[in-house]
Amino acid sequence: MVSIDSPPSRSLGEDAGGLYEIWNTDGEGFDTKSLKDRADIDVLLSPSKGGTKIRYFQINPIPEGVTAAAFEKMGAAHHRVDTSRNAAMHETDTIDYIILLKGDVTLILDEEEIKVNPHDIVVQRGTNHAWVNNGTEPALLIAVLIDSSLV
Repeated sequence: MVSIDSPPSRSLGEDAGGLYEIWNTDGEGFDTKSLKDRADIDVLLSPSKGGTKIRYFQINPIPEGVTAAAFEKMGAAHHRVDTSRNAAMHETDTIDYIILLKGDVTLILDEEEIKVNPHDIVVQRGTNHAWVNNGTEPALLIAVLIDSSLV
């Protein structure tokens, strides 16, 4: 049975591309037969303790000055520990599986930059990082975030 067949219930930051929540778990278990939309909650960068998230996100070519405000909106200002290499640098306590579906993207890390090609998969393990759109078109990615206390 399909219980939800609609666009994501919640999104945030559409002016920069946006985060679009698909499903969340909160570490407290859930009824597999429930019709509740588990993505219909406030959009936060990281899952709750013991939780998971799956979302897609789009990265537009971003004008200067919107990055700090975007992290503040998703309750993640404290994740911006060292932005010296890029204003979007942030570090989380999650294991993330990121798949680039389309676009021209670079993953910036503390000491290196990695060009990511469509259909590449990045396993992000709590490192300080940023995603940068190098192109003129939006880049589209899928992200599965798992709170590190689960692994």
